[in-house]
Amino acid sequence: MPLHPEIATFLAGLPTPPEGPLDPVAMRAADEAHVAPVDERLPLNAVEDTIAHTASGDVPVRVYTPDEAGTHGVIVYFHGGAFFLGSLETHDHVARALAKETGLKVVSVGYRLAPEAAFPAGLDDCYAVTRWVAEKGEGLGWDGTTLAVAGDSSGGTFAAAVAARAHDDGFDRITHQILYYPSLDLDFDVDRYASLRENAVGYGLETAGLKPFNAFYLDSGADPADPLVSPIKRRDLTGLPPALVVTAQYDPMRDEGELYGRRLREARVAATVSRYDGAGHGFVQHFSWLPEYHRVFAETRDFLDRADRGKQS
Repeated sequence: MPLHPEIATFLAGLPTPPEGPLDPVAMRAADEAHVAPVDERLPLNAVEDTIAHTASGDVPVRVYTPDEAGTHGVIVYFHGGAFFLGSLETHDHVARALAKETGLKVVSVGYRLAPEAAFPAGLDDCYAVTRWVAEKGEGLGWDGTTLAVAGDSSGGTFAAAVAARAHDDGFDRITHQILYYPSLDLDFDVDRYASLRENAVGYGLETAGLKPFNAFYLDSGADPADPLVSPIKRRDLTGLPPALVVTAQYDPMRDEGELYGRRLREARVAATVSRYDGAGHGFVQHFSWLPEYHRVFAETRDFLDRADRGKQS
């Protein structure tokens, strides 16, 4: 199907990007300028900012509690932004929708960003907070059941890497991984994935922009050949948690996400791959107010429920 008309109209109205090197500070400020006021955000039972005291240091987190139940399963959520953009604020609406639709508590992680924080600082923060949730579960109101990791775009990279790192460390508390249009192969070889060519221009995120947008991360020491940087390069995917991999029809990174889902299934990991037609990269963050894309949160809920039932049967 064609690009969704609301998305096409939005993209047509965007100004031409300025020439020259990217300015992370200015881009972050522009990102934050579009955050909705607190009184216009989806209401929940409680939203609390706190600090996770972890092995990686003190990491700011925002905890979303959907209702008055005493305990909940938990989703640890990592925002996107090419490893140098995004914050607890820019993705607040995503975390709220996840909590509301799934009925789970969401812990959103304010991990350190490139280029100021070199690799693996951001990944270390995400992994450490996930372990902190398990270790401090009683105080957080975790019920000891679901402990999912989730992320969009580069946050999806971190979610996949955290799940793999936990498996290698023998930390077996992660029950699910939820990857929204993840960036899984950071060498950006256009000959490897048809979507890098088919969706190269005109859909928001352009193939030519992938290298400069990710350069802050890669130049900080992240090696694209490292499976913790490019999770699709991990040879053995057996034993990883059940996965939901969400892709977008017009995303340059669509095919690497779908390949990862296939490889997970080949490794006997329960993996659901769901492509959203008419959408481009970033639709969960920018266009989930459209009904056909808001259903991604209900699909996430159903995936968590289905995976839990599968483990019990």
